[in-house]
Parts: sequence; structure tokens; C-alpha cells
Amino acid sequence: MKVAIIGTGNIGQALGGSLLRAGHHVTFAGRNADKAAQVAGQLGGSAAPTVADAARGVDVIVLAVPAGEVESVLAGIGPVAAAAVVLDATNPIKADFSGLANVGGLSVAERVAELLPAAHVAKAFNTLFGAVQADPTTHGTTLDALYATDDDVAAAAVSELASSIGFRAVRVGPLAAARELEAVAWLNIRLQVLDGGDWRTSFVLVGAPAASLAA
Repeated sequence: MKVAIIGTGNIGQALGGSLLRAGHHVTFAGRNADKAAQVAGQLGGSAAPTVADAARGVDVIVLAVPAGEVESVLAGIGPVAAAAVVLDATNPIKADFSGLANVGGLSVAERVAELLPAAHVAKAFNTLFGAVQADPTTHGTTLDALYATDDDVAAAAVSELASSIGFRAVRVGPLAAARELEAVAWLNIRLQVLDGGDWRTSFVLVGAPAASLAA
């Protein structure tokens, strides 16, 4: 698949690198075009000078920027992403790590869907730490990539991408369930902060319903 990774930080690099190793074509873009080019060069991907250039003509757009930057990114890619598959991998964590930031009662993914009403939107890859996304085999077992969407096109894209890099894709509900996914991510983040975790703690659902495993 052709994937645009918007964001060149920890998650963008980790997920992008794993997707490249799985044979996908990945284009990186972010606030700093030079950094995007550097990351692409290190990982073996492509870089685009702007987020709009990265998003044009791809199969999937992954938002891997700080949650507070999502709306400005969407303003930049809106015309080329109007009907695209858009995966929101962000978590709206307060700057002082005291909890989730309030985004008007909605998850970030729901806000993405509001701003891009014709797009195929899913919340995905937000509950997996960067170290785990960079090495999905880190625990020696198949880990779960939890995702939420109302859209079967988006679900198929998440399932294909996640399984191609070694995760089991588990659909936890409609896009509104992204609120719970953000809370689950925060639970894991807080555990690392409070108890000095190694930022590799991951989730596996034992006995997940068969229907949740079908894209």
C-alpha cells in the first residue's frame, strides 16, 4: 500500500519503519521538510516537502503528530484527503501528563471525521508504544492493534497494515469507541510514568470475539 505518515517523531518513525520493512511504500512529511527527508533517508522511505504533497495519491494517511496539531494538519491536506482513508494515531495527553486533554467531548478521531466528512476515518495504532511499533515481535507473541471505526474501508486498511507488520487487528467498535481507545492509551502511559515502565507494555485480548477480528 502507499502510505503517507504525517509526523516524523517517535510514532511516525516507528510505524513508518515497520511498514517499509513489510513492503509498503511510505512517504514522510511534517512541519520540517529537512527532518522528513532525513527520516526517510534513514528508513528507506520517501519524503514530501509538504503534508499535502505527501497525502496526494496515497492509499492511507496516518496522523502521527501531537494531537493539538491535527486540525492544522487537516487544513493542509483537506483538499487532497477529502475522501481518503485517514488513520488517527494520536492521543490528546495534557502537556503535564496529568490526564487526557478535553477536545469538546469528542475523541480526536471523531473530530477528524467532522472535518473530513467524506473520508474513511479510523482510530488506530494509538495504543501501541513506539518501541513496540518499531519491533512488533518485542514480546515474542502477537500483540493487538486495537482500532475503532464505523467505516469498512478504513477497517480493511487497518487490518491489512497491522497484520502485515505482525500485529493482530481488533475492531473494538464504532468511531465513538476511539474515546475508550484514548483512555486505554492514557492508562498505559500513566503506568509507565508512575511506575518507571520501559514503554513496551502492550495489550492482548484473550478470547476476543471472532467478529472483532474480521475487517
